[in-house]
Amino acid sequence: MSLRVISGSAKGRRLKSVPGDTTRPVMDRVKEALFNILADDVLDSNWWDLFAGTGAIGIEALSRGAAFVRFSDLNRAPIETIKENVSHCKFEAQSEVRRGDAFTLLAAPADKAFEYIYIAPPQYQEMWLNALKLVDEQIGWLTEDGTVVVQIDPKEYQAVELQNLEEGEQRRYGSTLLIFYDLK
Repeated sequence: MSLRVISGSAKGRRLKSVPGDTTRPVMDRVKEALFNILADDVLDSNWWDLFAGTGAIGIEALSRGAAFVRFSDLNRAPIETIKENVSHCKFEAQSEVRRGDAFTLLAAPADKAFEYIYIAPPQYQEMWLNALKLVDEQIGWLTEDGTVVVQIDPKEYQAVELQNLEEGEQRRYGSTLLIFYDLK
């Protein structure tokens, strides 16, 4: 599957995939739908692409006018791929690439507040749930109008009790489910 930037300043740029099968790149139609839902709210926003993989979501956000994206991933191969993709799209100045465990990073005190935290971890391990709960506990990671977007397989979904966040809408695209969580 060939990855590309769909819209904005880097439209049409091809993105490298992470070697092997450790990541699951987001389908273009899911990416397109996500950014259609968010529309102009992307402008000047700050993002954390938590399980960044190729960096496709964060790069798309930057291409559409986001001010800053933090990309994080645990393994070396995705981190190298993200760095190459960010450089290829000329977004180094608006991004930060951090290698580290998502749960350790989220458990730390917030050093920046984000309008969007995008959670699309490896499937079927309840990692999305653990990450969501950590954001809920460390709510300083989100701005007052911040949103957590979770991308999972619909079979993984379960309702969850949260202190600071509440589930907004869900959108399903084949075997991909996007869930939006906002501050209560």
